[in-house]
Amino acid sequence: MKSLKDKKKKGDKETFELPTEVDFSGGTRGRFYRPKKISTTMRLDDDVLTFFRRIASEKKTGYQSLVNEILREYKNKTESDSLKASP
Repeated sequence: MKSLKDKKKKGDKETFELPTEVDFSGGTRGRFYRPKKISTTMRLDDDVLTFFRRIASEKKTGYQSLVNEILREYKNKTESDSLKASP
């Protein structure tokens, strides 16, 4: 890639050339991805909610974040298991 000094100016706009091929083999997929949070209402049994609030309090985190983390782990494990089972 050209340094800023090496870039040729065309009018007020800088111009540069992209390489014909780019190697992304060392890249990390989804590195800057952050899932969008969606507000929803869930009806949980009292004992389940109390459990998550207690654990969240011990970990000094929000109980909703804890529930989201556990659901995400379950989702990832389920997806991983289904991929392994597929021929």
